[in-house]
This record gives sequence, C-alpha cells and structure tokens, in this order.
Amino acid sequence: MTTAIVPVVLVLVLGAVLRRWAVTDPGFWRGLEWMSYWVFTPALFVGSIARTDLTSVSLGLLALGLAVPILGTGLLVIALRRVLRADGPQLTSLVQGSIRINTYIGLVFASALHGADGVATFAIAAAVVVPLVNVISVTTLSIYGNEESPAHRGGPWRELAANPLILGCVGGLALNLLGIGLPVVAAAPVDMLASPALLSGTLAAGAAITLQFRLRDALDIGMASMLKLVALPLAAGAIAHTVGVTGAALASVVIICALPTAPSAYILATRMGGDSRLMASITGVQTILATATLPAVLTVVGVL
Repeated sequence: MTTAIVPVVLVLVLGAVLRRWAVTDPGFWRGLEWMSYWVFTPALFVGSIARTDLTSVSLGLLALGLAVPILGTGLLVIALRRVLRADGPQLTSLVQGSIRINTYIGLVFASALHGADGVATFAIAAAVVVPLVNVISVTTLSIYGNEESPAHRGGPWRELAANPLILGCVGGLALNLLGIGLPVVAAAPVDMLASPALLSGTLAAGAAITLQFRLRDALDIGMASMLKLVALPLAAGAIAHTVGVTGAALASVVIICALPTAPSAYILATRMGGDSRLMASITGVQTILATATLPAVLTVVGVL
C-alpha cells in the first residue's frame, strides 16, 4: 500500500505547491483540469473497458454492492437536514460531499494494487458510480439549490448526457459488448491520450485543495467526511463481499466508495446554486484525510 499512497500524496502536494508558488495562473489549472476531465480520463476509460474481460466481473453484483449504499447515504443526508439545520445550498454540498468521487486518485490506487486488471475493474465500477452520483447530485441541486443560479432550472439529463466520464464508460462498454474491442487504428492514439490521465488529474486535484472554512463548517465537514471516507466504503465492501464479489472487483468497490470528493463537485455547486465555499472546504479536507482513511478501510475490509 505504501507504493500506492506515497506517489499520490507526493503528486497532490506537488500540485498544491505549484499552484501557490510556481504556476499561479488560474487559467493553466483550468486548462489542465479540462483536458483531464474531457480528454485524458475518458480515453483511459474507453481503452481499459474495451480491452477487459467482462465475463470475469459480475456486473449485476458489482452494481448492487455500489448502488445500495450510495443511494442510502444520499437519502440519509437529506433526512438529517433538520437535525443539521442546513439550508438548501448547504444540503446540496453535504450530499455531494457524502457520495461523489475523485476518479483520478482512485485510478492510481487501483493501478498500484492490481495493475491493468485493477484499472479495468475500477473503470467498470466507475461506469456504475459516475452516472449514479451525478443523477443524485444534479437532482438534489435542482430541488434544493439557489433558484437564482442560471443552471438551476436545467434538468439533470443535460448534465448527464454531456458528462465525458459517463460517455467514456459507455463507449468502452459498447466496444466490448459488441465484440469490436479497441480497433487497431485507434489503439495507439487512445493509449497516448490516456497516458497523462493519472498524473494530470492528481496534479489538478492537489491544486484545487483549499482549507478555508468557518467554525460552523466543522460539523458539516466532519459528518460528510465520516460518511464518505468510512461508513460508505465499509457498507459497500460488506454488501459486495456478501453477494460474492472478490479480488480486484471487491477492491475497486471499496476504493471507489472510499475516495474523497472530486474538485468537479465545486464546479457543479457553483453552476447550480450550491454552497460552493463549503463544497471547496469539504473537498480539501477529505483529500487530505483520505491518504490515511483509504488504506485503513482497505485493510479492514481485507483486500490488501
């Protein structure tokens, strides 16, 4: 696990240092995040899923082990709104902070633990989780977000249809299930585009870390972090293990549920009327905490 977590921590720190003291132009980091989100990571998903042996993974059981705890966590946060005394925008950030994932960090862990098989099974898990958490997040923002936000009135389907990570998963699954695989003429370009995904995404995640929050935020951040980094992955791992998911697939279930919230949650909160300041704080704290909680959870579940 040391070989997996140390590079992640070092690159995250490098991203934060570069953003604050070397490459301070926000435009550079927006461009890097855009390329990671729209080009590099979708290419990695297409190539990984198109080549993997889907018969080695029970998609139904994998989906069950992921969907049930994620849906339950989202509903639990909404049910606790009055207890937490959260207004609408705050609630949306708590929901996002309890279920969304930083795909880039997960890919690094999956690759370090299980190599190509780990990346492939993680990509398949992402094909379930990415659409699901986006549906929950966008729907929650549509209902509880600030109504003055320009994107607030746009339904979830436009966001989902244009999500490049979902499109990458769908494209890879289509090539695989149709028996086409990754055409020879496309393999080299796809691999070239996929190769920067892990590094660029992790650098961008480090650059986006912020730790500016108010005392009142401590409760919100603590609850969201406990649910996201501990309760959700343990529940997902228990359910997946019970229904027979093992090996790299079980590791991918636990990893993807134990990941910190992605910086893209901040972008969505800004666009759709969420509490973007709270969202940025949750993302920063979780990214740091996850360097300790993720290996601990994997050890508890027994996939190391």
